[in-house]
Amino acid sequence: MNIKRNITFQLESRKKAGVAIVDNVPIRMRVVFGGKRIEFTTGYRIDVSKWDSAKQRVKNGCSNKLKQTAAEINADLNRYESLVQTIFKEYEIQAMMPTPDDIKTLFNERTKIEVAEGEADSSDATATLSFWEVLDRFIEENGRLKSWTKASYQKFNAMKKHLQDFGSDKQFRCPIEFETFTEHGLNRYLVFLSTKLKMLNSTVDNQISFLKWFLRWSYEKNYHKVNDYQSFRPRLKNTQKKIIFLTQEEVAAITNLTIPATKQYLERVRDVLLFCCYTGLRYSDVANLRRSDVKENHIEITTVKTSDSLVIELNRHSRAIIEKYSDVNFKGDKVLPVISNQKMNEYVKELGELAEINTPIRITQYIGNDRIDTIYPKYELLSTHTGRKTFICTALALGIPPHVVMKWTGHSDYKAMKPYIDIADSIKAAAMTKFDSL
Repeated sequence: MNIKRNITFQLESRKKAGVAIVDNVPIRMRVVFGGKRIEFTTGYRIDVSKWDSAKQRVKNGCSNKLKQTAAEINADLNRYESLVQTIFKEYEIQAMMPTPDDIKTLFNERTKIEVAEGEADSSDATATLSFWEVLDRFIEENGRLKSWTKASYQKFNAMKKHLQDFGSDKQFRCPIEFETFTEHGLNRYLVFLSTKLKMLNSTVDNQISFLKWFLRWSYEKNYHKVNDYQSFRPRLKNTQKKIIFLTQEEVAAITNLTIPATKQYLERVRDVLLFCCYTGLRYSDVANLRRSDVKENHIEITTVKTSDSLVIELNRHSRAIIEKYSDVNFKGDKVLPVISNQKMNEYVKELGELAEINTPIRITQYIGNDRIDTIYPKYELLSTHTGRKTFICTALALGIPPHVVMKWTGHSDYKAMKPYIDIADSIKAAAMTKFDSL
């Protein structure tokens, strides 16, 4: 069940003697769903000149008459919005439509609990909680409020392990506490990731962004007073990540491949990969696809990663794969024979090698200032996600408008689609040269 809703933050419209009030105006949260509207008070006020109506947040660097900063106010507005979304998702899972009173009651109950916790925390948090205890609280709270996937928990647990290694390293000798992460400490941590752990610059960027997120969250909750992270923006050499997708000739090679009798397990892997190529689904969504999601001419899913509700029309290729397994009863009423992602990625490479998808691909990466060029046969770079990338590139190359493709894939902005659009343009440009031979 998908409950359409709209959550906005607005300043109250108030007048005095017929003149609009522009100073110290209350911020309200409005929730609209099912033709009904609910208004919430946020407890914050701000001058109209300090409010960004397009972003629906306080402008960066501003504060109100109570000296509450934009970061503090906006963090709570984000929290309120996330809490309302969580409440709606709970009703969607139960396939129930809430009433406005249901939403109000749950929101008020949960914000009271969180405010009570916040008051207890702010009184002596820095005196009683260590860096590691606050980090655990950050992971627990954000995982709950933002409905983290298993992969998100793994990322932050990995960050925690890297910080522990940094703290115990004999060369760097950095006891891990909030005061460690001044600009100097952040630079030392960056050097540690690059020189000791030999991380690629792209991975270092990710680790620093994860740490800054945690430091920002804990700073806004008054666990520490070190805000050097705000201006810490290291510039590491990086190249744009190469999009690995299958050309139509390569898709045909995989489709028409005669699989050896000793490798019949690859047939099901091929079907799942091709299904991704013709629907744009991620591995997690194919693995989660149930027969009840398949309608006469389309499939309806709520994505695992982003909780987007998508309707994806079937074409003759995707329909044929579904029909192939229509009489097979898979565990959990699944539609397709999906194995673990790790095994699937291993077998997809094997499938690509058998299909002779071995075009040399050069991947350029950096560790610090050292450039690393590695040439791979293309099949070594294939994975289950290649299917989704292939769908996007093929759809755009066929002239299907980007906004239509985005409805199928769940992409929310054109920025994420731009690399694919560039590829599609190059494919069309190459195709035009075929007229030269006429």
